[in-house]
Amino acid sequence: MSLRLSLFAGLRPFKPGEAARDVMAGVTLASMNIPQVLGYTRIAGMPVVTGLYTVLLPLVAFAIFGSSRHLVVAADSATAAIFSSSISHMAAPASAKYMALVEMVALLTAGLLLLARIFKLGFLADFLSRTVLTGFITGVGIQVGIAMLGDMLGIATASHATLLQLQEVLRGLPLFNLPAAALSALIVGAILIGRHFDKRLPVSLVAVVATIAASAAFHFAEHGIATIGPVPGGLPTIQWPDVSWSETLAVLPVAASCFVMIIAQSAATSRIYAVRYREGLDENADILGLAAANAAAAISGAFVVNGSPTQTAMADSAGTRSQVAQLVFAGVVLLVLLALTGPLQYLPRCALAGIVFTIAIGMIKLDALRDILKESPGEFSLAVFTAAAVVVIGVEQGILLAIVLSLLRHVRHSYRPHTMILTPDASGEWRQTAATPGAETEPGLIVYRFGADLFYANDNRFAEEVRALVRRAPTPVRWFIVDAGAITDLDYSAARSIRDLLDDLSRQGVNVIFARVNPYLRSDMDRHGITAAIGAARIFKTLHEALAAVRFGAAAYTNGTPPD
Repeated sequence: MSLRLSLFAGLRPFKPGEAARDVMAGVTLASMNIPQVLGYTRIAGMPVVTGLYTVLLPLVAFAIFGSSRHLVVAADSATAAIFSSSISHMAAPASAKYMALVEMVALLTAGLLLLARIFKLGFLADFLSRTVLTGFITGVGIQVGIAMLGDMLGIATASHATLLQLQEVLRGLPLFNLPAAALSALIVGAILIGRHFDKRLPVSLVAVVATIAASAAFHFAEHGIATIGPVPGGLPTIQWPDVSWSETLAVLPVAASCFVMIIAQSAATSRIYAVRYREGLDENADILGLAAANAAAAISGAFVVNGSPTQTAMADSAGTRSQVAQLVFAGVVLLVLLALTGPLQYLPRCALAGIVFTIAIGMIKLDALRDILKESPGEFSLAVFTAAAVVVIGVEQGILLAIVLSLLRHVRHSYRPHTMILTPDASGEWRQTAATPGAETEPGLIVYRFGADLFYANDNRFAEEVRALVRRAPTPVRWFIVDAGAITDLDYSAARSIRDLLDDLSRQGVNVIFARVNPYLRSDMDRHGITAAIGAARIFKTLHEALAAVRFGAAAYTNGTPPD
């Protein structure tokens, strides 16, 4: 439970030549990402300026406390969708109360991340499988895309539920705003075409600057194209979220959902780039850095930040190789806040919605879903079900369902593991065949392999399958060897089932032997009385020893050592 600090690990070793390259990459990164963080505020239901806040102090905090040289910690569409879908039912988006609740979610998320660092709970991310994570992100992309349709078409929508939003848009189609729709289509098309040719092209920035200039020159607001309005400049105000204790408890589950998403996405992204560039990675330091970044977001009027896979990929394509680039990114944002927020008031809402819509399209992982379908149709069903749950039920419920589905998938594999009978082929080599009743290794002998740990959920399957193999063997079974190479431990329920099984087989004249027993399993067998029930001389470290004991008969167990 110690908390060891290693500051500025993402900047070390510092090399002036590489730092100069990272400075240029940081400016490029800012030109590509500033429009995106502005767009994320539409998903979050927050004022536009708060998007800039997410890439100011949070970026600096992660650069100080984090370990990854590549991870970009900023606003993220998945986490924004999680908290906005829940908090929008508690307060009006962009209101003072809504902002305070969002800031508290960020602060609670920081606290959960800090606890995860102290108690080394980063392994929790591994319980969210890549399959259901793909489905979840796809569902969020669909949800976000539908949510942007209203602004893109100039149709007012009041609902927060995705299907109801789609229904409102369809009903309002006869009254859609043609100029807004045309401008949205132009922006979406330009970004997608630019992304197709070179993802490093700052098409979104060009779109923002161009539409701001056109809006100011031709007075879009007077022609029915809504703009975002005045954007406050200057540094963010440092303050504690003004939220009551009961409201804090109410948003704690939302923070927990954000915590899981941050742990899963950030850890996966950091690992990818650490492996790619053969660099060391301290995941615990990254968790601490994420905690510090979210705490900085909470007290500076921003919202939850995440280690964004999309923005990290954009940073890598821009040539960043250390957190120096991210600090330069923060410096550019500081300049924008101090001198350039005035023109943002002319930015059309439909233009911002169009940018977010392209982000949503990028979240819909059709290629990944196609690969899953090709390799594992069962997992594809889980991914699609998760995506549908996000769209129909909601984002927060979707992430919880994703966790449950990941765990159920793991339990299902442990509950119904692969089981096999070992048989020799014509050349004498061992081969594995399905453990179907009627199969045997040789007359009077069955070597049976169970492919998972034994616990309360699968112990009955183990016992019943063994009984069926013995009962339906072509010849009376005298020796039954359990190949325990895949069994590392067993619990109380499994131990009781095994002892009952041993009693049954003993009455039938079947001698049971356990082979390839590792020290951990042997400790469990000793503790639960299985060693005493079967006899220590019938427990072997290797399958070869067990077979040798069978070959030379019961006399081999007299002193517990099979003959050579």
